[in-house]
Amino acid sequence: MTGVLDTLRTLPGEIWDRATTVQPAPGQAVLLGTLAAALLLLVVPTLWHLSRHVLTIVHEAAHGLVAVLSGRRLSGIRLHSDTSGLTVSVGKPRGPGMVATAFAGYVGPAVLGLGAAWLLGRGYAVGLLWLLLVALVLVLVQIRNWYGLWSVLVTGVVLVGVSWWGTPAVQVAVAYAVTWYLLLGSPRAVLEMQSQRRRSRGRGTSDADILGRLTPLPGGFWVGVFLVVCVGALVLGGSWILQRPLL
Repeated sequence: MTGVLDTLRTLPGEIWDRATTVQPAPGQAVLLGTLAAALLLLVVPTLWHLSRHVLTIVHEAAHGLVAVLSGRRLSGIRLHSDTSGLTVSVGKPRGPGMVATAFAGYVGPAVLGLGAAWLLGRGYAVGLLWLLLVALVLVLVQIRNWYGLWSVLVTGVVLVGVSWWGTPAVQVAVAYAVTWYLLLGSPRAVLEMQSQRRRSRGRGTSDADILGRLTPLPGGFWVGVFLVVCVGALVLGGSWILQRPLL
């Protein structure tokens, strides 16, 4: 029992030491290999459907975070097996807060990927993994359905396994792969949303259409804005990663 208590007391310090330790930049093989792995997840339909849940988690978390920051009350988040999600917040049905909340979803993964690239550029690959785990815990307490609970828990278990038991090389590789996936996957998700908009023939259920109803600007304009932000994050974040000296 004493050993367990001692372990629990030293655990926060050990996590902090791991998270704040600077890792050397990976070799070119790792950098290109993680980029290729992220691209594979995007282009293979089965892998895209499975990995798309990660983007959905970030998408809905971004809705929830901006809702809270804009003064709305977050009621809960639902994640579904078809990779869709729903974030419910309470507040004024119109106005800047609602516009910001609706806007945050599709740009959320791009912004997170940009922040992840900034951390990788400074050598904090393991720190990035622990920050992602903390964010998952915050999302977990807002989940309101079983499938969403399962999705977040599985993702969290993978991150814990890599962050705690993975070798430094594995941790760095996973951090780079996740970052590439967020940067590349965000514009892919926007294009997918636009394709669904065309097929639905103006049903108006996407975030872009919601913004079209909340503002004087049409949904197509917001699709363009989403794409510009996501591609911009990809270009900037990718340059930060590639500019770091390699081993």
